[in-house]
Amino acid sequence: MKMTSEKALIQLSDRASAKRRSAAKRLGELADEVAGPALLHALQREISDSRTWETQYEMVMALGACDYRPAISFLAELAQRPMDDTALYVALGDSIVRLRSAQEGYAAPLEWCMDRGDPSLVDGALRAVAAMHADLEVGTVDRILDFLDPLDPYDGLRYWAAVAATEWPGGRARMFLESCAKGPRRDVAVAAATSLESRCQGLKGQP
Repeated sequence: MKMTSEKALIQLSDRASAKRRSAAKRLGELADEVAGPALLHALQREISDSRTWETQYEMVMALGACDYRPAISFLAELAQRPMDDTALYVALGDSIVRLRSAQEGYAAPLEWCMDRGDPSLVDGALRAVAAMHADLEVGTVDRILDFLDPLDPYDGLRYWAAVAATEWPGGRARMFLESCAKGPRRDVAVAAATSLESRCQGLKGQP
């Protein structure tokens, strides 16, 4: 039997990091905004211990999944701290985009993450864009591609962009996908080829 929300909230204070981590992950799965205050408090407590970065990752992700917008300022502050564990920046980018986009649209949080200059933060932001099937304007797409174009062809940062670009407007997005599909990194190439196929099917379905 899966953990209930009530049990998961109690387990956020367990002495064992693994238990706190599983509780946070479960609350993220349940995606109940009621869990937001407890998750934020738990993260604020947890963040001082760099050894528990995996638990912190799940707490950050759960805050985004629960749509707990009061967490935005703390997550933004964390995203600007120097940290050794790049995976935590991925979670922060993901949740910041999820939480800010409902009121601000996608352009503002995406550009905020790109302006920080941290690849992991951008990776998380693009993952959220892909997961949410974000409807981006051409200007935002251009800003993303300006960030990605100078990267090495083997750079995995292109992966989530290749997944998300199925729905991106403009000829430049198509050119980006065509370039990725011919590139040397297999996961990016497969994602780009799939997106190109979906774009073609979408065009065929138009009247």
